Amino acid sequence: MAAAPPPDPRETHADLDALRHRHAEAGDRPTRIRVDLDALTHNLRALRARTGVPTMGIVKANAYGHGLVPVALHLQAQGIEQLGVAFVEEGIALRQAGVTVPILVMGGIFGPQAAQFIAHDLEITVSSLSKLRQIEAAAEALGRKATVHLKIDTGMERIGVHSYSAGPFIEAAVASRWCEVKGVYSHLACADDPESPMTERQLARFLEACAHFERIGAPMPLRHLANSGGVLHFPQTHLDMVRPGIALYGVLPDPASRPTVDLRPALSLVSQVVYFKVVRAGHPVSYGATWAPTQDTRVVTVPIGYGDGYPRSLSSRGAVLIRGRRYPIVGRICMDQFMVDIGADGTAYNEDDVVLIGAQGEARIRCEDVARDAGTIPYEILVGLNDRIPREYRGGAIAPAA
Repeated sequence: MAAAPPPDPRETHADLDALRHRHAEAGDRPTRIRVDLDALTHNLRALRARTGVPTMGIVKANAYGHGLVPVALHLQAQGIEQLGVAFVEEGIALRQAGVTVPILVMGGIFGPQAAQFIAHDLEITVSSLSKLRQIEAAAEALGRKATVHLKIDTGMERIGVHSYSAGPFIEAAVASRWCEVKGVYSHLACADDPESPMTERQLARFLEACAHFERIGAPMPLRHLANSGGVLHFPQTHLDMVRPGIALYGVLPDPASRPTVDLRPALSLVSQVVYFKVVRAGHPVSYGATWAPTQDTRVVTVPIGYGDGYPRSLSSRGAVLIRGRRYPIVGRICMDQFMVDIGADGTAYNEDDVVLIGAQGEARIRCEDVARDAGTIPYEILVGLNDRIPREYRGGAIAPAA
C-alpha cells in the first residue's frame, strides 16, 4: 500500500480544503489522523484563561504528531505569541511555510548551526558560555544580532548552566554586543505530579538565578518555566510566559492527575475493516501463534500497524471501537495490519470505521487509555504516529503567509 506523501514545508497551507482532503490525494488510504483545529483553539483559550500571561505553544516532534506546519499556522491565526521547537530544521520549515511569529529552538545549537538560526530569524537557546561565544561569532560574521534565551539547569541535569553557577554566564550574555537576551528559562522535571516537592525547589533555584539580572542592574528578560504540568498544577510557575505542549493538544501530562482545565483532545486515529473471516477454535492468529480463540469467532483485519507508529506492545492488550462497541486486539500487531476479535455474534463489514483513538457514538478511547495499555506515556503514542498516516484537518483556520 502506497505511503502518504509528507507535507511539503514550502506550502503555506492557506487552503484548508486541500488539507482536509490530503488523504484522498494520497490514494484514499482508509487509515487517517483527524485533527480538530477547533479543539486546539478551545485548549489554547482555556490555558490562556488559567495563566493570564503570553503562551509559547510547543510544536516540536511534528506538533506532537498533529502536523507541524498546519498546527503552527493555525496557532498563528489564533494570535499565539510564540512557538517552540526542538531543532533548527523544524524552525526553518515553519519559516518557509509562512510562520512569522517568534520561534524558539529549545535544543540549542550543534556545530556550525548558529548562522542558520540567525538567517531564518530563529531564537536560540544558549546553554553554556562556549555556545554563547559560537553564537556571537556567527552573528558578527553576518552583521546581525542573535536573539537568545538563556537555559538554566535547575534539576534536570540535561542542558543548561547550573543555577548555582549562573552568574558569570548571565553577565557574559548581558555584556554581549551580538546577542540580545530576550528570555531566560528552565524546565520542570516533576510538574505532572501535583504532590511533588521538586517543582517548588526548581522554582526557587530558578528565581535565585534570575535575581542576578537585578544584582548587575540589567533588565529582566522574559522568565518562562511552566510546561503543561506547571500550567495545570503550579500557578506560581507561570511567571512571564508559559510553554504548554501536550495540554495544548487536549491530553493530560499525567492521566492519573486531576484535570484543572477543560481540555478537548484534538487528535483522532481511525481506520476501517478491510477483511472479515470466521476463525475456528484453536486456530492461532498472527505471528508467533501467541493467541487462538477458545471457540469459533469472527475476526476482522485493520490496515494499520507498528510501521505507522501504532505500538506493537498493544498486541493482545489494546482495543478499538467498531459500531460503537469496544473489541480487543488479538495476536501480534504486524507492521501494516492487526486483527480484532468481534466475537461469535459480532457484526462488522468491510469499510466499517474502526476508531483507535477518539470517540464513536457514546464510547471513547483516549490517548491516555492507549498509553496505559501499551505500558508507556501519552507523549510517546502521539509523537510515534508517523507521516505514513495521512492527516485531515477540520474546523478552525490556517493563516496564510503574512
